Amino acid sequence: MMQKMMARTSGIPARTRPMNSGIRVVMNFDALRLHLARLRHERGWSYDELAARSGVGRSTLVSLESGKSRRNPDRPATTGILATWYRIAQAFDVDLGELVGPLYQ
Repeated sequence: MMQKMMARTSGIPARTRPMNSGIRVVMNFDALRLHLARLRHERGWSYDELAARSGVGRSTLVSLESGKSRRNPDRPATTGILATWYRIAQAFDVDLGELVGPLYQ
C-alpha cells in the first residue's frame, strides 16, 4: 500500500491519487519538502552531508527538497521512491512514517 501512495505523479504539489479500495488520498509534497528541509537545517547539515549519510545523490536531494527538476526545468521534480525516503529516514534516525507524515496532513 505504501508503494502505491509513493507512486510517481504528475508534479502537482498537492495531489489526489486513487487507491485500489476506491479511497482517494491527498498527498501534499510541498509539506514533505518543507519537512525535509527543516530536518536538514535543524541538524546543520548541507546537502553533501545528508548525501553522505543517506547514500542518496546530492542532486536527488536538491530536487526532492526544492521541488525543481534536476535536468529539465519543464518537467516536474522527482517525488522519490520508497527506498530513497527510507534511506533519508535512516540518515536522520527517524521512522519512515515520521519522515513522510507531512505528506498526508
